[in-house]
Amino acid sequence: MKKLLLAATAVTALFAAGAASAEVSYNVALTSDYVFRGISQSDENVALQGGIDWNKDLFYAGAWASTVDFGTDADYEVDLYAGIKPTAGNFSFDFGVIYYAYPQEDDLNATELKAAVSYPMGAGSVGAAYYTNTDDTFDTYYAEINGAYPINDKFAVSGAFGTYEVADAGSYGTWNLGGSYNITDVFSVDVRYHDTDFKRSDFGLGGSQAYNLTKERVAVTLKAAF
Repeated sequence: MKKLLLAATAVTALFAAGAASAEVSYNVALTSDYVFRGISQSDENVALQGGIDWNKDLFYAGAWASTVDFGTDADYEVDLYAGIKPTAGNFSFDFGVIYYAYPQEDDLNATELKAAVSYPMGAGSVGAAYYTNTDDTFDTYYAEINGAYPINDKFAVSGAFGTYEVADAGSYGTWNLGGSYNITDVFSVDVRYHDTDFKRSDFGLGGSQAYNLTKERVAVTLKAAF
């Protein structure tokens, strides 16, 4: 945890140096279950999360961290990311890179390239995203379509459907649907249903643990953004 705090301090100092000419925001959250692409990363338990984001013109960068529980030495994750967000007509693009770090278990570290696009549909939007891993050890890709629609100035609904594939191992589909409510200008709550069609046999796995972490679930997240 000391390494995590030192990393967060260094990233904060870096972003703060450019704060005069850019926008810096912070967030902290408590979630009932940290779900990533349909799979619980916290062994179906509560997770504490937080991050910092920097934006200037087309460019952005950020850092985000969460507690995790894989039944291994790793008990937290730190993500570092950067990219650009150009536009063309009504299309908004996002091209970036994401580094997933597990300081206590380096063999879990991974880097993904991201390409995403969104298009306005009335008051809402529809979009698609593609992520591919840069390390042959983790030869994976994830493709997703998503959408969001504001019901009013406080409540919005959103959802996504994606396919995750691990080369020479298997693939599964995952989807989520939920709503977020702005309690105040700072606090919001998100309630989201997640499910997958993950089959243990597709990945050569036995036992029930893999199924338990990929079965349907509802996650409730309370977030503060500054």
